[in-house]
Amino acid sequence: MARFDLTPLDRCPAAHPEDPTPCGGPVVVTIVDKENAGADGCEHHAARMLASITGARPIAKPDAPAGVALRIFRAAHHTHPFPWLEGRS
Repeated sequence: MARFDLTPLDRCPAAHPEDPTPCGGPVVVTIVDKENAGADGCEHHAARMLASITGARPIAKPDAPAGVALRIFRAAHHTHPFPWLEGRS
């Protein structure tokens, strides 16, 4: 599946419906849970999703920049689960 760019009105599949924040660029990873279900996401929403799902992991898209999955993993480590519930952006 090719990476795609999002318009300001669109949001990546990893964006939670209650999360008001915009996407942080194009879709670059798939976040996969323990059951191997996945959702594609931009770096911003992928990190927020990863922080909110125990046992999930990021898998870079084939055309993603080098190191993007590691960058998302590190960002998730410093992100509270479900940050939109606590008013964090």
